[in-house]
Amino acid sequence: MASPVPCPSPPYMTSDPDSFAYTSARSRWPVILTGIVDDLSRSTLGSDGEKAEEGKILIEKIGGLKYDVEHDRALPPLADDGLFDVALYNSELERQGPMTWGNAPWLYSECYLYRKMYGYLQTTMHWKDYDFFARQKLDAFKSSEVAVAELAIRYKTLSGQLHGSVNKEQLNLLFREFIDISLWGNATDLSLLTNLSLDQLQSLQGEKARKESEQNILVNDVDLAWQAISSVDGGRVDLILDNAGFEFYTDLIFALFLLDSGLADTIVLHPKAMSWFVSDVLPVDLPVLINALGSASVFNMAREEIDFLREQLVKYNDDGKIIVRSFGFWTTSLAFWEIRENGCGGGHEVWQDLQESKLAILKGDLNYRKLTYDAAWPRTTPFSTAIGPLATNHVKLISLRTCKADVVVGLTDGQEEELEKAWVDITTAKGKPETGKGWAWSGKWAVMPFSSGEK
Repeated sequence: MASPVPCPSPPYMTSDPDSFAYTSARSRWPVILTGIVDDLSRSTLGSDGEKAEEGKILIEKIGGLKYDVEHDRALPPLADDGLFDVALYNSELERQGPMTWGNAPWLYSECYLYRKMYGYLQTTMHWKDYDFFARQKLDAFKSSEVAVAELAIRYKTLSGQLHGSVNKEQLNLLFREFIDISLWGNATDLSLLTNLSLDQLQSLQGEKARKESEQNILVNDVDLAWQAISSVDGGRVDLILDNAGFEFYTDLIFALFLLDSGLADTIVLHPKAMSWFVSDVLPVDLPVLINALGSASVFNMAREEIDFLREQLVKYNDDGKIIVRSFGFWTTSLAFWEIRENGCGGGHEVWQDLQESKLAILKGDLNYRKLTYDAAWPRTTPFSTAIGPLATNHVKLISLRTCKADVVVGLTDGQEEELEKAWVDITTAKGKPETGKGWAWSGKWAVMPFSSGEK
């Protein structure tokens, strides 16, 4: 088996008390596991016979895993369930030496956690494809009714203007508007968007609104992404997805804009192949979302606009212009440095596939962590350095990420200190003072770094 490319910078560890990794291992993971037990209990109550018995065994296993996490037990090798990635996880565990939940590389141990639970499912007959988080994802999406309606109205209004005579400058403004919608999707905070018509976007009012909305974007390479995507009409654009629910909805609105405008003639969506990181998109989440949008009992506001949006989604999907493609590589613990010609763990297949794309858009926090090896780089490290071999692998990419983890690169000198001070001031004003380091995982700031794939 080929070995992963090593990273010169150390990883964030769950043993570092000044990191969000530390908080995640001790606070977030037990809560997540408790939620899974509750979800399985509800699902098991509605089952009988062999499925119910298997559900009870799964509940015991997840409860035992929670106990191990809370008591800082060692991470054992994964049981062989016949899938290719077990050897990858176990070889990395062997290479790095003994780990405990409270003293392990954060990226590896978090991926290991979800992969271990998926292994539990593979020992069953009736639960193999079960999504621990399906109920939670759909409930969260349904609770976003006002935001769903507002964005449907905005999409119909702005997309309607594409059928007129839109020049390159106007198209650039719309591209910025829709990419911002996708960027801030997991914040469900529409106040961060400009909410202007095309005419307003071109006005001084629009320029001011854009500057205000961009204040919290620490690294903004949207101009470079625009150059990459607009250099050739049509072509393929890839969306490597993050969260289901409302964020996925905003990603699909962005995809619709790219197709409506002719900036792309094919969109390839890359979901995960297994229940992953609480809310990640699975292939089934596309029809689930489309069905939810079609229900007037779920979304009864702005029905005309939601129906229009839904019909566009169905049409493009039926016509093969929206394609769903899932690679096992996305649920390994490997950094995206392995997306290269000789990459291991399926990275080579992803690299081959993305050679056909004129722009790969990587959504969310986990994808950014994997791009940068989740390593403790100095925050002024250039993005091109932190993504290693990706900087020269002939794949144009942009990361759309609201900052919700430790790793952040590409800052200017002195910017980190300013952000730490700002976060202390913000939390103090709210009566809950925090350490300045918390800005990096607060979700208040975002980054949009670009790589041309040609260093």
